[in-house]
Amino acid sequence: MAVTVPLPRVAPEHSPADSPWGAYASWYEEVLGWAVVGGPPAQLVTGARFDVLELPADAGAELLRRPVATGPVALTRRRMRFLVAAGSADELEGLLDWLEWGGVALDLTALGAGGRITAPVPPGRPEGSPRGAAVWLRPPEQGCEALLPSLPGPGQGAGPRHGGAGPDLVRLVAAAASECHRARLWRRTPPRSAAA
Repeated sequence: MAVTVPLPRVAPEHSPADSPWGAYASWYEEVLGWAVVGGPPAQLVTGARFDVLELPADAGAELLRRPVATGPVALTRRRMRFLVAAGSADELEGLLDWLEWGGVALDLTALGAGGRITAPVPPGRPEGSPRGAAVWLRPPEQGCEALLPSLPGPGQGAGPRHGGAGPDLVRLVAAAASECHRARLWRRTPPRSAAA
């Protein structure tokens, strides 16, 4: 007696844009004009439109409380990502040395040309996003690249008052280094008991 085996079930075909991640990628490409690769989840390419200054989330939260101008900021699990002007990643090591933080373990890194970050959920689109997905704390807007923290040009002082296009990268890196160091010390210091 012949046994008939049913054909395997095949999920209906959807275009990538039908998934939440596809819609997210479309938002980045169509609204912001940013390159998106891979996925899901989609990845944003660093080094062309922006670089990323990355630090622990606890240090980043303290940095956001400071009166230091930033650009868009994303939170990914235990890391905070500050968008900075393209080319800024190449300046980080020299800036840390100049600010006398060279050689100190800060857990402060930068992603530039050839890097990628997970695309955070676009603002106002939490539907269908997986738990723990990257989110924007300060979302990007169209054309925001012109106002990202950067080094002042030759003959310019720091920041917009002095002719720079956006916030001062030196001030942002100095504050980020300080907060990374404080957070590291705080994590290594055992909490005091109430009786002490």
